[in-house]
Amino acid sequence: MKQPCVPYFADVEISVTPIMIAALGLLMVATAFLSGLFGMAGGLILIGVLLALMPLPTAMVLHAITQMASNGWRALLWRAHIRWRPVANYMVGAAIALSAWSLTRYVPDKPMALLMLGATPFMARLLPTNIKPDPDRLWQGTVYGTICMGLMLMTGVSGPLLDTFFLGGDFGRREKVATKAMCQLVSHFTKLIYFGGIIDQAATLDPVLAGVAILASMLGTTLARRLLEAMTDQQFVAWSNKLITTIACYYIAYGGWLFVRTPVLAALTKGGLQ
Repeated sequence: MKQPCVPYFADVEISVTPIMIAALGLLMVATAFLSGLFGMAGGLILIGVLLALMPLPTAMVLHAITQMASNGWRALLWRAHIRWRPVANYMVGAAIALSAWSLTRYVPDKPMALLMLGATPFMARLLPTNIKPDPDRLWQGTVYGTICMGLMLMTGVSGPLLDTFFLGGDFGRREKVATKAMCQLVSHFTKLIYFGGIIDQAATLDPVLAGVAILASMLGTTLARRLLEAMTDQQFVAWSNKLITTIACYYIAYGGWLFVRTPVLAALTKGGLQ
């Protein structure tokens, strides 16, 4: 009898062992450290690992909790450098996106999420160089908030695209990291609401794993602060671009393989490929 196809976001029981919790905790410290330095990269790595280990809604919820802790703690550490007007403008757009997505309750499959995840940094770089959005203007913040939040609900992250939100403002590396952390805190909280309560396949999470995620994210963020202080703006930009490009290329390759894996294996099984 032919077995029904199980979607990637099916409600699969996840065995959370002490070893798995410890390994994920170490990974979360490392990714929070990267995010503490560059305001991104860590989240990109973490969501890719979580998508490989668990159903998409569960991965999104755990990632949201981790990134809320990481970005919230980062925002607290750099609170003197936060620019609040861009944050408020961004929140308007995030609310619009959540309202729109709640009507359809769409959940992407893993291959699509990974491909979009890898494409995100390149989408941001394809923007014309003469586009310099002003984060202090309400309509521009609303547009960016809506687009970035939609991308967040599709892939789990929106950092590379969100970076372009600050191109038209006079942001040093500290102001950029601090203000972006607040915007990301809003985004991940919205993602938690969506995947933890709104969608039909709403996820649940082991409370011990959630606690480890919060503590690990705060530790990694704290460890990164001194190195960020010592880094120049030029080093910040150069290392950010190299790291993000490497990660993005991997996700495009991985997502592409997941897309073709099923038909290729089916063809091999049937002798379609000799």
